[in-house]
Amino acid sequence: MQPTIFETNRPAAKIIDDSLADTKLGVFWTEDAADAARYPALDGDQRVDDAVVGGGYAGLWTAIKLKTEHPERRVVLLEAMHVGWAASGRNGGFCEASITHGEPNAESRWPDETGTLRRLGYENLDAIERFIDENGLDVDFERTGQLSVANEPYQAEWLGESADPHVVTLDREQVQQRIASPTFLGGEFSPRENANLHPAKLAAELARHAASIGVEIYEQSPVTRLDGSAEAPIQLTTDHGTVVAERVALCTNVFPSLLKRYRFHTVPVYDYVLMTEPLTDEQLASIGWEGREGLADMANQFHYSRLTKDNRILWGGYDAVYFTGGRIKREYEDRMESHRKLASHFFTTFPQLAGVKFTHRWAGVIDTSTRFCAFFGQAYGGRVQYVAGFTGLGVGATHFAADVMVDRFEGRVTERTELEMVKQVPLPFPPEPAASIGINLTRWSLDRADHNGGKRNVLLKTLDALGLGFDS
Repeated sequence: MQPTIFETNRPAAKIIDDSLADTKLGVFWTEDAADAARYPALDGDQRVDDAVVGGGYAGLWTAIKLKTEHPERRVVLLEAMHVGWAASGRNGGFCEASITHGEPNAESRWPDETGTLRRLGYENLDAIERFIDENGLDVDFERTGQLSVANEPYQAEWLGESADPHVVTLDREQVQQRIASPTFLGGEFSPRENANLHPAKLAAELARHAASIGVEIYEQSPVTRLDGSAEAPIQLTTDHGTVVAERVALCTNVFPSLLKRYRFHTVPVYDYVLMTEPLTDEQLASIGWEGREGLADMANQFHYSRLTKDNRILWGGYDAVYFTGGRIKREYEDRMESHRKLASHFFTTFPQLAGVKFTHRWAGVIDTSTRFCAFFGQAYGGRVQYVAGFTGLGVGATHFAADVMVDRFEGRVTERTELEMVKQVPLPFPPEPAASIGINLTRWSLDRADHNGGKRNVLLKTLDALGLGFDS
């Protein structure tokens, strides 16, 4: 087993201790958007045309598209907590073009559709950018592109393999000119692949726009039951009222599906994040980063990073933790082991920033699916549409998902609805305790591959052949 660069070049313990000494356990994005509007709870019974369950990106985009297409229809959105409080308000703020969790995933699963999926992904990101611009959404949107870097010699050997004509391969000197780090051996830059944005502001601004066109938003209104049939309206039950709707879109992300058939199609995986204080001009100059690119590395256990509007650095990833039993608990967000590891890796990557403090640390739950990207389901003769399984790369893909669901509601046969990626439903995860055993063995195998020149063991090769896996 070969140690990684993060093990051979660890910073001094005092640097890590000092950086985390005054760090707050809390989500920077939601604090920064604390003045976002709030909406009332459902109180009483409602009869509507369309109902959307879930106030994250997928639900908000879907509600907007349904109301825009049919202004005369009554559209209601029900959110269990408040808009954007879960994954949509605490992710890294990368809005990527890929709708398949990266092109390699598309190539391995839908090789005949890879080119189409790439084109649709770029068109999807272009459409998001247009919508934000045309509707004046204040979301700190920057079309920065994406820089993927090699930190190990074996990763440098992979450079230049992308079939995407927009991807530019960079040698060590060229990548250092973009972002200065002693660990970067080379990289690939895709100028159209990514936009950075403020995730909590995006959720708040989508909700504001939805409300402005007539979508009725109810917060603090968790749906506890769904009943219906192919011939009759669907009833959604909450603690303080019911909603009866002709059509229902379920956009509940990592939380248990209201359709039992999809209960095992996702598992909750915790992802951990740090945010620095704003860098001084001198600190920023020491790393360059003038292009403000989205940054990620090429390991199985990868890091992701970006600059905020006020020049903080968000640094997250690496650990992807599944807790036995597949439960979602607030206490799982406070995992100092993961945050210390992230801080250590940060100062290995940017030793010139020793002395920088982290102001916030947090975690979010990813809805991991066995195929690493979103899947679509339906029930009751198409009256209910469902999407989940974005696996940590859903900011842009939620917009595409909303288009698919609206197409399906309207009975339209489109290029989107005919994709094998859309028509296929992945295999579910096994129930416990098999899920914990399988996921933890897979995590161990991925870590072993990162310590063994990227070589995948028998378990990973078998999962690859079956089209199964675990990722974040």
